[in-house]
Amino acid sequence: MTNEKSGRAYFPRSADSSRQQGGGTMEVMATHFSGEALKFLRALKRNNDRDWFAAHKPTYERELKEPMLAVIREVNDAMLEFAPDNVRAPQKAILRIYRDIRFSKDKRPYKIHQAAWWARHGLEKTSGGGFYFDVSGTAVTLAAGVFMPQREQLLAIRRYLVEHHAEMRRLLAGKKLAKLMQPIDGQRLTRPPKGFSADDPALDLLLAKQWGVEATLPADFATRPTLVRDIIEHFRLAAPLVALLNAPLAPKPRRPLF
Repeated sequence: MTNEKSGRAYFPRSADSSRQQGGGTMEVMATHFSGEALKFLRALKRNNDRDWFAAHKPTYERELKEPMLAVIREVNDAMLEFAPDNVRAPQKAILRIYRDIRFSKDKRPYKIHQAAWWARHGLEKTSGGGFYFDVSGTAVTLAAGVFMPQREQLLAIRRYLVEHHAEMRRLLAGKKLAKLMQPIDGQRLTRPPKGFSADDPALDLLLAKQWGVEATLPADFATRPTLVRDIIEHFRLAAPLVALLNAPLAPKPRRPLF
């Protein structure tokens, strides 16, 4: 559903199904994206240039950026219960649609999806465990884990998994999580990392370069009134996995001097 006057398919802070207005009840639509948002992303894929984007920027702001900020606010409210260290200000969690092309052979200036990343507090400038959501013209992606760890973080996680691989496997095998999300199929080493044994019972986990779970869903998932509820369901189930991966990375609280 969309608002006929504005074309928007969301109302910020719309967790309640209704509100009182003038003694009556006004139905409030749940936060989600419109069909126009998907049309914009498909058109951007065909017209990935600055002139086209400048002419259609009001549509981008209205149909993608504003709804994404509203989604982030509502997800934040829920994450206070199960992942409070990953709650981020909406303007910090939303990812720029502009591509960094300084060192890329691909000079297309815009990403063809709108995304958000909930980094862990204290690891915002690195690659600690977090939660990810994006919408493109063809799919919706939900993911949780550690995806681009720095060298020192790779070592810290691998050392941690040597002692906690059984817990990691238990979390990945959880029936509810496995029903919605699958382990990420990322790049892997072909031999044990330096300093680790080839017969280590955690070897299959140690060969990975990233750890987490993901789900790829149809694009119209983003247009459903249940969008925020479903994002929260995925993230809630993945939260223990993210917490485990962050355990060796999270900054330690400072001890009082006196």
